[in-house]
Amino acid sequence: MNIRVLIIEDEKLIRWSLRQKFETRGFRVTEAEDGQTAKQALDSGTFDLIMLDYKLPDITGIEILRDIRERDKDVVVIMMTAYTSIDTAVEAIKLGAFDYVAKPFDMEQVLRTADKALETTKLRREVRELRRHIQHDYGMERIIGRSAPMLELFDVIDRVAKSGASTVFLRGDTGTGKDLVARVIHYNSDRAPRPFMNITCTALSETLLESELFGHEKGAFTDAKTTKKGLFELADGGTIFLDEVGDMPLALQSKLLRFLEERAFRRVGGSNEISVDIRVIAATNRDIEEAIEEKQFRSDLMFRLNVVPVFLPPLRERGEDIKLLADSFVMRFATEFKKPITKIEDAAYNKLFGYSWPGNVRELRNVMERAVLLTREETILAEDVVLGRPDRPEQMAGGFVLPADGIDFHELENSLIKQALTRTNNNQTQAAKLLHLSRDAFRYRLEKLGLL
Repeated sequence: MNIRVLIIEDEKLIRWSLRQKFETRGFRVTEAEDGQTAKQALDSGTFDLIMLDYKLPDITGIEILRDIRERDKDVVVIMMTAYTSIDTAVEAIKLGAFDYVAKPFDMEQVLRTADKALETTKLRREVRELRRHIQHDYGMERIIGRSAPMLELFDVIDRVAKSGASTVFLRGDTGTGKDLVARVIHYNSDRAPRPFMNITCTALSETLLESELFGHEKGAFTDAKTTKKGLFELADGGTIFLDEVGDMPLALQSKLLRFLEERAFRRVGGSNEISVDIRVIAATNRDIEEAIEEKQFRSDLMFRLNVVPVFLPPLRERGEDIKLLADSFVMRFATEFKKPITKIEDAAYNKLFGYSWPGNVRELRNVMERAVLLTREETILAEDVVLGRPDRPEQMAGGFVLPADGIDFHELENSLIKQALTRTNNNQTQAAKLLHLSRDAFRYRLEKLGLL
Protein backbone atom coordinates (compact mmCIF):
# COMPACT_ATOMS: atom_id res chain seq x y z
CA MET A 1 0.00 0.00 0.00
CA ASN A 2 1.44 3.36 -1.02
CA ILE A 3 -1.23 5.84 0.04
CA ARG A 4 -0.01 9.39 0.65
CA VAL A 5 -1.81 11.63 3.13
CA LEU A 6 -1.23 15.35 3.70
CA ILE A 7 -2.34 16.79 7.06
CA ILE A 8 -2.67 20.58 7.01
CA GLU A 9 -3.31 21.61 10.62
CA ASP A 10 -1.76 24.26 12.90
CA GLU A 11 -2.34 22.31 16.15
CA LYS A 12 0.61 19.98 16.71
CA LEU A 13 -1.30 17.50 18.91
CA ILE A 14 -3.99 16.97 16.27
CA ARG A 15 -1.35 16.45 13.55
CA TRP A 16 0.44 13.92 15.78
CA SER A 17 -2.78 12.02 16.57
CA LEU A 18 -3.80 11.77 12.92
CA ARG A 19 -0.27 10.75 11.86
CA GLN A 20 -0.24 7.93 14.42
CA LYS A 21 -3.56 6.55 13.19
CA PHE A 22 -2.69 6.80 9.48
CA GLU A 23 0.83 5.37 9.85
CA THR A 24 -0.60 2.41 11.77
CA ARG A 25 -2.48 1.62 8.54
CA GLY A 26 0.71 1.83 6.47
CA PHE A 27 0.01 5.26 4.96
CA ARG A 28 2.80 7.75 4.14
CA VAL A 29 2.06 10.98 6.01
CA THR A 30 3.26 14.54 5.34
CA GLU A 31 2.51 17.37 7.79
CA ALA A 32 2.05 21.12 7.24
CA GLU A 33 1.33 23.61 10.02
CA ASP A 34 0.37 26.58 7.80
CA GLY A 35 -0.60 27.57 4.27
CA GLN A 36 2.94 28.26 3.05
CA THR A 37 4.21 24.84 4.21
CA ALA A 38 1.11 23.22 2.70
CA LYS A 39 1.82 24.75 -0.74
CA GLN A 40 5.42 23.55 -0.57
CA ALA A 41 4.15 20.03 0.20
CA LEU A 42 1.67 20.20 -2.70
CA ASP A 43 4.53 21.25 -5.00
CA SER A 44 6.51 18.18 -3.96
CA GLY A 45 4.08 15.57 -5.31
CA THR A 46 0.55 14.19 -5.42
CA PHE A 47 -1.55 12.96 -2.49
CA ASP A 48 -4.43 10.52 -2.20
CA LEU A 49 -6.08 12.24 0.80
CA ILE A 50 -5.78 15.70 2.33
CA MET A 51 -6.96 16.54 5.85
CA LEU A 52 -7.38 20.33 5.81
CA ASP A 53 -8.00 22.66 8.74
CA TYR A 54 -10.38 25.52 7.97
CA LYS A 55 -8.48 28.16 10.02
CA LEU A 56 -4.72 28.42 9.52
CA PRO A 57 -2.30 31.08 10.85
CA ASP A 58 -1.57 32.69 7.47
CA ILE A 59 -4.47 31.71 5.19
CA THR A 60 -7.93 30.14 5.27
CA GLY A 61 -8.52 26.50 4.42
CA ILE A 62 -10.93 27.61 1.69
CA GLU A 63 -8.09 29.39 -0.15
CA ILE A 64 -5.93 26.28 0.14
CA LEU A 65 -8.85 24.17 -1.12
CA ARG A 66 -9.11 26.34 -4.25
CA ASP A 67 -5.39 25.87 -4.85
CA ILE A 68 -5.71 22.08 -4.40
CA ARG A 69 -8.57 21.89 -6.90
CA GLU A 70 -6.53 23.74 -9.53
CA ARG A 71 -3.71 21.22 -9.10
CA ASP A 72 -5.61 17.94 -8.82
CA LYS A 73 -9.31 17.45 -9.44
CA ASP A 74 -9.26 13.83 -8.22
CA VAL A 75 -7.70 14.06 -4.73
CA VAL A 76 -10.26 14.09 -1.92
CA VAL A 77 -10.18 16.70 0.82
CA ILE A 78 -11.74 16.42 4.28
CA MET A 79 -12.19 19.77 6.02
CA MET A 80 -11.59 20.03 9.80
CA THR A 81 -12.68 22.94 11.96
CA ALA A 82 -13.94 23.99 15.37
CA TYR A 83 -16.11 26.59 13.64
CA THR A 84 -19.22 24.54 12.91
CA SER A 85 -20.90 27.11 10.73
CA ILE A 86 -23.32 25.66 8.17
CA ASP A 87 -22.25 28.36 5.71
CA THR A 88 -18.63 27.27 6.06
CA ALA A 89 -19.54 23.64 5.43
CA VAL A 90 -21.64 24.50 2.37
CA GLU A 91 -18.86 26.67 0.93
CA ALA A 92 -16.30 23.88 1.38
CA ILE A 93 -18.53 21.24 -0.21
CA LYS A 94 -19.30 23.54 -3.17
CA LEU A 95 -15.57 23.92 -3.77
CA GLY A 96 -15.19 20.15 -3.91
CA ALA A 97 -14.44 19.05 -0.34
CA PHE A 98 -15.43 15.41 0.13
CA ASP A 99 -16.73 15.85 3.67
CA TYR A 100 -16.59 18.04 6.74
CA VAL A 101 -15.69 17.05 10.35
CA ALA A 102 -16.03 19.26 13.42
CA LYS A 103 -13.53 19.48 16.27
CA PRO A 104 -13.26 17.90 18.72
CA PHE A 105 -13.88 14.85 16.54
CA ASP A 106 -14.29 11.15 17.15
CA MET A 107 -11.12 9.59 15.69
CA GLU A 108 -12.91 6.40 14.60
CA GLN A 109 -15.46 8.48 12.72
CA VAL A 110 -12.65 10.44 11.03
CA LEU A 111 -11.02 7.18 9.93
CA ARG A 112 -14.29 5.84 8.51
CA THR A 113 -14.71 9.09 6.57
CA ALA A 114 -11.11 8.83 5.38
CA ASP A 115 -11.70 5.26 4.13
CA LYS A 116 -14.70 6.40 2.09
CA ALA A 117 -12.70 9.34 0.75
CA LEU A 118 -9.80 7.11 -0.33
CA GLU A 119 -12.20 4.80 -2.15
CA THR A 120 -13.53 7.85 -4.01
CA THR A 121 -9.98 8.88 -4.97
CA LYS A 122 -9.30 5.38 -6.30
CA LEU A 123 -12.48 5.35 -8.38
CA ARG A 124 -11.89 8.85 -9.78
CA ARG A 125 -8.37 7.96 -10.89
CA GLU A 126 -9.49 4.65 -12.40
CA VAL A 127 -12.18 6.50 -14.40
CA ARG A 128 -9.65 9.12 -15.53
CA GLU A 129 -7.21 6.41 -16.62
CA LEU A 130 -9.97 4.54 -18.45
CA ARG A 131 -10.98 7.73 -20.25
CA ARG A 132 -7.34 8.40 -21.14
CA HIS A 133 -7.03 4.93 -22.66
CA ILE A 134 -10.30 5.35 -24.57
CA GLN A 135 -9.19 8.75 -25.89
CA HIS A 136 -5.95 7.12 -27.05
CA ASP A 137 -7.73 4.16 -28.64
CA TYR A 138 -10.22 6.37 -30.46
CA GLY A 139 -8.26 9.53 -31.13
CA MET A 140 -8.18 10.87 -34.69
CA GLU A 141 -4.71 9.35 -35.12
CA ARG A 142 -6.21 5.86 -34.87
CA ILE A 143 -7.55 6.30 -38.40
CA ILE A 144 -4.58 5.69 -40.69
CA GLY A 145 -4.35 7.53 -43.99
CA ARG A 146 -2.61 10.26 -45.98
CA SER A 147 -4.47 9.99 -49.28
CA ALA A 148 -6.61 12.89 -50.51
CA PRO A 149 -9.95 11.14 -49.77
CA MET A 150 -8.80 10.41 -46.21
CA LEU A 151 -7.55 13.93 -45.55
CA GLU A 152 -10.98 15.15 -46.62
CA LEU A 153 -12.60 12.55 -44.33
CA PHE A 154 -10.48 13.67 -41.34
CA ASP A 155 -11.66 17.24 -41.82
CA VAL A 156 -15.30 16.13 -41.96
CA ILE A 157 -14.95 13.91 -38.85
CA ASP A 158 -13.33 16.71 -36.87
CA ARG A 159 -16.04 19.20 -37.80
CA VAL A 160 -18.85 16.70 -37.10
CA ALA A 161 -17.38 15.70 -33.71
CA LYS A 162 -17.13 19.32 -32.58
CA SER A 163 -20.56 20.25 -33.93
CA GLY A 164 -23.90 19.93 -32.25
CA ALA A 165 -25.17 17.63 -35.02
CA SER A 166 -27.61 15.18 -33.48
CA THR A 167 -27.79 12.87 -36.52
CA VAL A 168 -24.88 11.59 -38.61
CA PHE A 169 -25.08 9.15 -41.53
CA LEU A 170 -21.98 7.08 -42.36
CA ARG A 171 -21.96 5.56 -45.82
CA GLY A 172 -19.39 3.31 -47.39
CA ASP A 173 -18.57 -0.22 -48.50
CA THR A 174 -18.25 -3.06 -46.02
CA GLY A 175 -14.94 -3.06 -44.19
CA THR A 176 -14.19 0.65 -44.62
CA GLY A 177 -14.21 1.33 -40.87
CA LYS A 178 -17.61 2.84 -40.12
CA ASP A 179 -17.61 1.48 -36.55
CA LEU A 180 -14.21 3.08 -35.84
CA VAL A 181 -15.30 6.41 -37.35
CA ALA A 182 -18.46 6.39 -35.20
CA ARG A 183 -16.38 5.89 -32.04
CA VAL A 184 -13.86 8.55 -33.06
CA ILE A 185 -16.71 11.03 -33.56
CA HIS A 186 -18.11 10.21 -30.12
CA TYR A 187 -14.85 10.20 -28.14
CA ASN A 188 -13.67 13.45 -29.72
CA SER A 189 -16.88 15.29 -28.91
CA ASP A 190 -18.21 16.86 -25.72
CA ARG A 191 -20.36 13.72 -25.35
CA ALA A 192 -17.25 11.60 -24.66
CA PRO A 193 -17.88 11.26 -20.87
CA ARG A 194 -21.34 9.85 -21.57
CA PRO A 195 -22.18 6.36 -22.95
CA PHE A 196 -21.45 5.09 -26.45
CA MET A 197 -23.97 2.36 -27.27
CA ASN A 198 -23.97 0.37 -30.48
CA ILE A 199 -26.16 -2.25 -32.10
CA THR A 200 -26.19 -4.04 -35.45
CA CYS A 201 -29.69 -3.77 -36.87
CA THR A 202 -29.46 -7.18 -38.62
CA ALA A 203 -28.28 -9.09 -35.54
CA LEU A 204 -31.73 -9.46 -33.94
CA SER A 205 -35.28 -10.22 -34.95
CA GLU A 206 -37.65 -7.29 -35.38
CA THR A 207 -39.28 -7.84 -31.96
CA LEU A 208 -35.99 -8.14 -30.09
CA LEU A 209 -34.48 -5.17 -31.93
CA GLU A 210 -37.43 -2.98 -30.95
CA SER A 211 -37.07 -4.05 -27.31
CA GLU A 212 -33.30 -3.45 -27.37
CA LEU A 213 -33.72 0.06 -28.79
CA PHE A 214 -36.79 1.30 -26.93
CA GLY A 215 -36.91 -0.97 -23.87
CA HIS A 216 -40.08 -2.55 -22.54
CA GLU A 217 -42.42 -2.45 -19.58
CA LYS A 218 -43.00 -5.40 -17.31
CA GLY A 219 -45.65 -7.64 -18.85
CA ALA A 220 -45.38 -6.07 -22.32
CA PHE A 221 -44.98 -9.58 -23.76
CA THR A 222 -44.66 -13.15 -22.49
CA ASP A 223 -41.01 -13.02 -21.40
CA ALA A 224 -41.08 -9.43 -20.12
CA LYS A 225 -40.82 -10.29 -16.43
CA THR A 226 -39.25 -6.94 -15.48
CA THR A 227 -39.07 -3.42 -16.88
CA LYS A 228 -36.05 -2.93 -19.12
CA LYS A 229 -34.43 0.28 -20.34
CA GLY A 230 -33.54 0.36 -24.03
CA LEU A 231 -30.36 1.64 -25.66
CA PHE A 232 -31.90 5.02 -26.47
CA GLU A 233 -32.57 5.53 -22.76
CA LEU A 234 -29.21 4.15 -21.60
CA ALA A 235 -27.32 6.35 -24.07
CA ASP A 236 -28.89 9.58 -22.75
CA GLY A 237 -26.33 12.38 -23.08
CA GLY A 238 -24.11 10.22 -25.28
CA THR A 239 -24.20 8.50 -28.65
CA ILE A 240 -25.95 5.49 -30.15
CA PHE A 241 -24.50 3.82 -33.24
CA LEU A 242 -27.01 2.02 -35.49
CA ASP A 243 -24.96 -0.21 -37.79
CA GLU A 244 -26.49 -1.66 -40.96
CA VAL A 245 -29.52 0.62 -40.56
CA GLY A 246 -30.25 0.09 -44.27
CA ASP A 247 -31.51 -3.40 -43.42
CA MET A 248 -33.78 -2.36 -40.55
CA PRO A 249 -37.34 -3.79 -40.87
CA LEU A 250 -39.81 -1.29 -42.35
CA ALA A 251 -42.08 -1.33 -39.28
CA LEU A 252 -39.17 -0.25 -37.09
CA GLN A 253 -38.07 2.36 -39.61
CA SER A 254 -41.25 4.33 -38.94
CA LYS A 255 -40.62 4.22 -35.17
CA LEU A 256 -37.02 5.32 -35.65
CA LEU A 257 -38.22 8.20 -37.84
CA ARG A 258 -40.61 9.36 -35.13
CA PHE A 259 -37.84 9.21 -32.55
CA LEU A 260 -35.47 11.24 -34.72
CA GLU A 261 -38.13 13.90 -35.25
CA GLU A 262 -39.27 14.16 -31.62
CA ARG A 263 -36.28 12.82 -29.63
CA ALA A 264 -38.83 11.01 -27.51
CA PHE A 265 -40.22 7.47 -27.44
CA ARG A 266 -42.31 5.01 -25.47
CA ARG A 267 -41.07 1.70 -24.17
CA VAL A 268 -42.75 -1.35 -25.67
CA GLY A 269 -46.00 -1.75 -23.73
CA GLY A 270 -45.60 1.68 -22.13
CA SER A 271 -47.62 4.88 -22.36
CA ASN A 272 -45.21 7.46 -20.93
CA GLU A 273 -43.11 9.60 -23.30
CA ILE A 274 -39.39 9.45 -22.49
CA SER A 275 -37.25 12.30 -23.81
CA VAL A 276 -33.51 11.90 -24.26
CA ASP A 277 -30.58 13.90 -25.58
CA ILE A 278 -28.47 11.62 -27.77
CA ARG A 279 -26.49 11.78 -30.99
CA VAL A 280 -27.57 9.10 -33.45
CA ILE A 281 -24.89 7.83 -35.82
CA ALA A 282 -26.34 5.49 -38.43
CA ALA A 283 -24.31 3.49 -40.92
CA THR A 284 -24.93 1.36 -43.97
CA ASN A 285 -23.02 -0.28 -46.80
CA ARG A 286 -26.24 -0.66 -48.76
CA ASP A 287 -27.22 1.46 -51.76
CA ILE A 288 -29.98 3.35 -49.96
CA GLU A 289 -31.31 5.04 -53.10
CA GLU A 290 -31.75 1.63 -54.70
CA ALA A 291 -33.42 0.30 -51.53
CA ILE A 292 -35.85 3.23 -51.66
CA GLU A 293 -36.67 2.46 -55.29
CA GLU A 294 -37.32 -1.15 -54.29
CA LYS A 295 -39.63 0.00 -51.42
CA GLN A 296 -37.32 -1.54 -48.83
CA PHE A 297 -36.31 1.71 -47.15
CA ARG A 298 -38.34 4.80 -46.31
CA SER A 299 -37.32 7.89 -48.23
CA ASP A 300 -38.42 10.19 -45.37
CA LEU A 301 -36.16 8.27 -42.96
CA MET A 302 -33.24 8.58 -45.38
CA PHE A 303 -33.74 12.35 -45.56
CA ARG A 304 -33.91 12.54 -41.75
CA LEU A 305 -30.76 10.43 -41.31
CA ASN A 306 -28.90 12.26 -44.05
CA VAL A 307 -28.59 15.56 -42.16
CA VAL A 308 -24.81 15.14 -41.96
CA PRO A 309 -23.67 12.53 -44.53
CA VAL A 310 -20.13 11.18 -44.19
CA PHE A 311 -18.74 9.08 -47.05
CA LEU A 312 -15.96 6.59 -46.29
CA PRO A 313 -13.79 5.91 -49.36
CA PRO A 314 -13.07 2.29 -50.36
CA LEU A 315 -9.49 1.10 -49.94
CA ARG A 316 -8.96 0.77 -53.69
CA GLU A 317 -9.28 4.57 -53.95
CA ARG A 318 -6.77 5.31 -51.20
CA GLY A 319 -3.50 4.54 -53.03
CA GLU A 320 -0.55 5.09 -50.68
CA ASP A 321 -2.69 4.24 -47.63
CA ILE A 322 -2.44 0.55 -48.51
CA LYS A 323 1.27 0.62 -47.60
CA LEU A 324 0.65 2.62 -44.41
CA LEU A 325 -2.05 0.23 -43.27
CA ALA A 326 -0.07 -2.89 -44.18
CA ASP A 327 2.94 -1.62 -42.21
CA SER A 328 0.73 -0.79 -39.23
CA PHE A 329 -0.93 -4.22 -39.22
CA VAL A 330 2.40 -6.04 -39.54
CA MET A 331 3.84 -4.07 -36.61
CA ARG A 332 0.77 -4.78 -34.49
CA PHE A 333 0.60 -8.51 -35.22
CA ALA A 334 4.36 -9.01 -35.00
CA THR A 335 4.19 -7.58 -31.48
CA GLU A 336 1.08 -9.58 -30.60
CA PHE A 337 2.48 -12.89 -31.86
CA LYS A 338 6.04 -12.11 -30.67
CA LYS A 339 7.61 -12.53 -34.10
CA PRO A 340 10.77 -10.62 -35.17
CA ILE A 341 9.32 -9.25 -38.41
CA THR A 342 10.84 -5.94 -39.44
CA LYS A 343 9.60 -5.15 -42.96
CA ILE A 344 7.62 -6.06 -46.07
CA GLU A 345 9.45 -6.72 -49.34
CA ASP A 346 8.67 -4.63 -52.43
CA ALA A 347 7.21 -7.60 -54.32
CA ALA A 348 4.70 -8.08 -51.51
CA TYR A 349 3.74 -4.38 -51.65
CA ASN A 350 3.24 -4.65 -55.42
CA LYS A 351 0.95 -7.60 -54.86
CA LEU A 352 -1.10 -5.55 -52.40
CA PHE A 353 -1.27 -2.58 -54.79
CA GLY A 354 -2.51 -4.80 -57.64
CA TYR A 355 -5.58 -6.02 -55.75
CA SER A 356 -9.01 -4.35 -55.71
CA TRP A 357 -9.77 -5.05 -52.01
CA PRO A 358 -13.49 -5.84 -52.11
CA GLY A 359 -13.37 -6.33 -48.33
CA ASN A 360 -11.49 -3.03 -47.84
CA VAL A 361 -9.45 -2.38 -44.67
CA ARG A 362 -10.95 -5.36 -42.87
CA GLU A 363 -9.74 -7.68 -45.63
CA LEU A 364 -6.27 -6.10 -45.63
CA ARG A 365 -6.07 -6.59 -41.87
CA ASN A 366 -6.92 -10.29 -42.23
CA VAL A 367 -4.40 -10.76 -45.06
CA MET A 368 -1.57 -9.19 -43.05
CA GLU A 369 -2.48 -11.12 -39.88
CA ARG A 370 -2.27 -14.37 -41.84
CA ALA A 371 1.04 -13.31 -43.41
CA VAL A 372 2.56 -12.55 -40.00
CA LEU A 373 1.33 -15.83 -38.55
CA LEU A 374 2.60 -18.03 -41.36
CA THR A 375 5.86 -16.42 -42.51
CA ARG A 376 9.10 -18.13 -41.55
CA GLU A 377 11.20 -15.06 -42.31
CA GLU A 378 11.84 -11.69 -40.67
CA THR A 379 10.44 -10.05 -43.80
CA ILE A 380 6.95 -10.45 -45.26
CA LEU A 381 7.48 -11.97 -48.72
CA ALA A 382 5.16 -11.90 -51.72
CA GLU A 383 4.40 -15.59 -51.19
CA ASP A 384 3.18 -14.80 -47.65
CA VAL A 385 0.51 -12.45 -49.03
CA VAL A 386 -2.44 -14.66 -49.96
CA LEU A 387 -5.24 -12.72 -51.68
CA GLY A 388 -8.79 -13.83 -52.25
CA ARG A 389 -9.05 -12.80 -55.90
CA PRO A 390 -5.93 -11.42 -57.63
CA ASP A 391 -6.73 -8.90 -60.35
CA ARG A 392 -4.97 -9.67 -63.65
CA PRO A 393 -4.57 -6.80 -66.16
CA GLU A 394 -6.94 -8.51 -68.60
CA GLN A 395 -9.69 -8.40 -65.95
CA MET A 396 -9.43 -4.65 -65.61
CA ALA A 397 -11.18 -1.91 -67.61
CA GLY A 398 -12.51 -4.23 -70.29
CA GLY A 399 -9.12 -5.78 -71.10
CA PHE A 400 -7.22 -2.46 -71.15
CA VAL A 401 -3.45 -2.82 -71.19
CA LEU A 402 -1.30 0.07 -70.01
CA PRO A 403 0.71 1.55 -72.94
CA ALA A 404 4.51 1.53 -72.64
CA ASP A 405 4.60 5.35 -72.58
CA GLY A 406 1.85 5.56 -69.92
CA ILE A 407 -1.50 7.34 -70.00
CA ASP A 408 -3.30 10.28 -68.36
CA PHE A 409 -5.24 8.43 -65.64
CA HIS A 410 -7.65 11.29 -64.91
CA GLU A 411 -8.50 11.53 -68.60
CA LEU A 412 -9.12 7.76 -68.70
CA GLU A 413 -11.28 7.90 -65.56
CA ASN A 414 -13.27 10.82 -66.95
CA SER A 415 -13.84 8.95 -70.21
CA LEU A 416 -14.98 5.73 -68.50
CA ILE A 417 -17.43 7.58 -66.24
CA LYS A 418 -18.94 9.50 -69.17
CA GLN A 419 -19.28 6.27 -71.18
CA ALA A 420 -21.03 4.56 -68.26
CA LEU A 421 -23.48 7.47 -67.87
CA THR A 422 -24.19 7.55 -71.60
CA ARG A 423 -24.82 3.81 -71.73
CA THR A 424 -27.29 3.99 -68.78
CA ASN A 425 -29.09 7.20 -69.80
CA ASN A 426 -27.50 9.04 -66.85
CA ASN A 427 -28.74 6.52 -64.27
CA GLN A 428 -26.01 6.86 -61.63
CA THR A 429 -26.88 3.61 -59.84
CA GLN A 430 -26.64 1.57 -63.05
CA ALA A 431 -23.51 3.45 -64.20
CA ALA A 432 -21.82 2.66 -60.88
CA LYS A 433 -22.64 -1.03 -61.33
CA LEU A 434 -21.08 -1.03 -64.81
CA LEU A 435 -17.82 0.20 -63.28
CA HIS A 436 -18.09 -2.16 -60.28
CA LEU A 437 -18.33 0.81 -57.90
CA SER A 438 -20.73 1.55 -55.06
CA ARG A 439 -23.05 4.47 -55.75
CA ASP A 440 -21.24 6.53 -53.08
CA ALA A 441 -17.85 5.86 -54.68
CA PHE A 442 -19.29 6.77 -58.09
CA ARG A 443 -20.72 10.05 -56.78
CA TYR A 444 -17.39 10.83 -55.14
CA ARG A 445 -15.72 10.51 -58.55
CA LEU A 446 -18.39 12.66 -60.21
CA GLU A 447 -17.77 15.42 -57.64
CA LYS A 448 -13.99 15.09 -57.98
CA LEU A 449 -14.17 15.39 -61.78
CA GLY A 450 -16.74 18.21 -61.66
CA LEU A 451 -19.41 16.11 -63.42
CA LEU A 452 -22.09 16.32 -60.71
